[in-house]
Amino acid sequence: MNNATFRTEHLSVFYGQYEAVKNISLSFPEKSVTALIGPSGCGKSTFLRSLNRMNDEISQAKIKGRIWIDGVDINDPGTDVIQLRQKIGMVWQKPNPFYKSIYENIAFGPKYHGIKNKAELDEIVETSLRKAALWDEVKDRLKQSALSLSGGQQQRLCIARALSVKPGILLLDEPASALDPVSTAKVEELITDLKKELSIVIVTHNMQQAARISDYTAYFYLGSLMEHDTTEKIFTNPEQQMTQDYISGRFG
Repeated sequence: MNNATFRTEHLSVFYGQYEAVKNISLSFPEKSVTALIGPSGCGKSTFLRSLNRMNDEISQAKIKGRIWIDGVDINDPGTDVIQLRQKIGMVWQKPNPFYKSIYENIAFGPKYHGIKNKAELDEIVETSLRKAALWDEVKDRLKQSALSLSGGQQQRLCIARALSVKPGILLLDEPASALDPVSTAKVEELITDLKKELSIVIVTHNMQQAARISDYTAYFYLGSLMEHDTTEKIFTNPEQQMTQDYISGRFG
C-alpha cells in the first residue's frame, strides 16, 4: 500500500492549541474504497477535509505533515487549490445542491473551468448524471430546481456535480447518514460502481456500510490512527482489542 499515489505522511491538524489529528501516515490505493471509522470527535472528518485542503477555510486550523498526490505535496504553498479540488472532489453529509436548476448544478464546475460549448456541456451533464445513477430519474426535468429533488436524489446530484470535473479521488463525509434505507442502498451501489474509476475515501459511522462497500478500513480514536488494514482483516481479525470492541458496538 506504500506505493499509492495518494497518501498522507505524518499529518497533524491543530485547531489553535488542540491537536485534532495526530501524526497520521495513511495510503489510499487506486480504484478502491477506504473507510474511516471511529467514535464521534475522533478526527475522521477533520482528516478527510485535510485531503483537499478544506481546512484552509477555518482560520485557526494549522496543518503539519505532507499529503502526496502523484508525487506532489498538496500542502506546498504554491499549490493551486482550485485545481486541487478539481482532482479531489468532496461530498458532504447533508446534500447541498446550488439554488439552480439540475442542469446548472452539474454544468457549474465545467463552466468555471472554461468549458462553454453547449453540446460539450450537455454531454458532461448526461454522463455525470448517468454515473451517479440519476439520469433516468431527472432527464425530463433538467430545467427544474435541484431543490425539487428528494434527499436521496439531491445527494446523488451532489456526487454527479463532483464527478462533472473528472476527479481522480472522491471524498465522502457520511454521505448516507441523512438518507432513508432505499436511498442509502442506491448511494452504496453507486460507490461500488465508481471505485472502478476512482479512489474513494469515506467517513462512516455505519459499521455494516463500511463492511459492505470498502476495501480498506482505518480505525481512528482520539485523533490517532489505531489500526489500518484490509476491511476483511479489520472486521474479522483485527490486531487490537479496541478495534474489535468498537466494531462490535461495545463502545463508541
